[in-house]
Amino acid sequence: MIRLMPVRDKILLAFGRNVARIRTEKEFSQDKLAEKADLDRTYLSGIERGVRNPGIKVVIRIARALGVTVDQLCKGVDS
Repeated sequence: MIRLMPVRDKILLAFGRNVARIRTEKEFSQDKLAEKADLDRTYLSGIERGVRNPGIKVVIRIARALGVTVDQLCKGVDS
């Protein structure tokens, strides 16, 4: 039997790439960002990989922890 990887949502992938890019620019490890945003590191990893769909409260916590706006996290994310 062949197992196919699930198709990832383009919106979640774009959002996750933004989080990872900004985190890297700020020189934060996933552990550091997760701690600052009060999230589990594995949950943050899932967001960055586009396999988790964070709620608005989590998005705001990530933005605050990174010192950016929600708009910056959502740049280029199209529905």
